[in-house]
Amino acid sequence: DIIFDSQGNGVKGTEEMTGLKLMKAMDVEAGRVMMEGAVDVTMRMLISGDDGAPNFAMRLFEVGPGGRTPYHSHAWEHEIYIVDGKGKLVFGEEEKPFEKGDFIFVPGGNMHSFINTGAGKLQFLCLVPVD
Repeated sequence: DIIFDSQGNGVKGTEEMTGLKLMKAMDVEAGRVMMEGAVDVTMRMLISGDDGAPNFAMRLFEVGPGGRTPYHSHAWEHEIYIVDGKGKLVFGEEEKPFEKGDFIFVPGGNMHSFINTGAGKLQFLCLVPVD
């Protein structure tokens, strides 16, 4: 499988592609998120600079029941859309619940983590600037 580093770059299994890309998200191979603090998290790189996208990357994260993304911070913002499941966002000292259909803007420079509080898989789209 593909392994992703802390910047969301595929360490293996990536291919360079340009032009239109139209696919089923589940046809994109999922890679385990290996950052310290990640628990039962995979990511599918749906659209990236390798596809010719000059500005934004689109990633699909899947978090298993009881799983979480690492509590971390970075300079860029996230635009998030909750595809399925429910959870809570740890944002600094706050915790905010979210569910399917919600969207979230996480400004850069803030500590954050997404935690799956549901019985099923949590899926969310995450858009970030291309490196």
